[in-house]
Amino acid sequence: MTAYPFAPAADKPTIVLVHGAFAESSSWNGVVDRLLAEGLPVLAVANPLRGLAADAQYLRSVLDRIDGPAIVAGHSYGGSVASEATEGAGSVRALVFVASFLLEPGESTGQLAAKFPGGELGTALQPVPYAFGSASGDDLYIQQDRFGPVFAADVPEGEAARMAATQRPIAAAALEDAATAAGWREIPSWTLITRQDLAVPVESQRFMASRASSHAVEIDASHAVTVSQPGAVADLILEAVRATAPAAG
Repeated sequence: MTAYPFAPAADKPTIVLVHGAFAESSSWNGVVDRLLAEGLPVLAVANPLRGLAADAQYLRSVLDRIDGPAIVAGHSYGGSVASEATEGAGSVRALVFVASFLLEPGESTGQLAAKFPGGELGTALQPVPYAFGSASGDDLYIQQDRFGPVFAADVPEGEAARMAATQRPIAAAALEDAATAAGWREIPSWTLITRQDLAVPVESQRFMASRASSHAVEIDASHAVTVSQPGAVADLILEAVRATAPAAG
């Protein structure tokens, strides 16, 4: 089997990190540092952000190429993708949802984001037409002057401005795509709920975590918690690692 360019650890799971919309793999940098310091192999996936089925297919292809067990952590829309991709994935020991979505089949990311009041992301989005090969549609961006207040309110201003400039847009259709699978139904999960989130309202996060019987932890953080509080994110992933480790002997 063709290997990824990192060395899996025989006795430790690979941590697979899946970013969401308006972010990129580097949004996990602080989390990656802490996980590597614990001796864990880590792979931060470049989520295509083109459509739920296609994004999940890509992630599943990554997981199927990892030698040994894995724990998958998804931020925001990355959680939708992680859940869709991991149903039936026997190598995945745990799912970690970070300010994220735990969709039931038939639900969309946009639907759950709007289920409860408190979100301000919708009014901050700017659609821009795109064409890529035979595909076309609208890409969604967060208006740069609203990126900090809505998405990253607890991130230093200069860093938030950099994040706004480097944000990865998501195809509008991806937020409307309905889930067809739910990995969290068969894989134990942990959820980090962000109480100051203006992108995914806290009540939406609580509803989804409770419905899934996910092990939930709440903190005061914005939606960009992987950047503003990477220690808290890493701690929850490490909790999942410890809780799902095979019993000695």
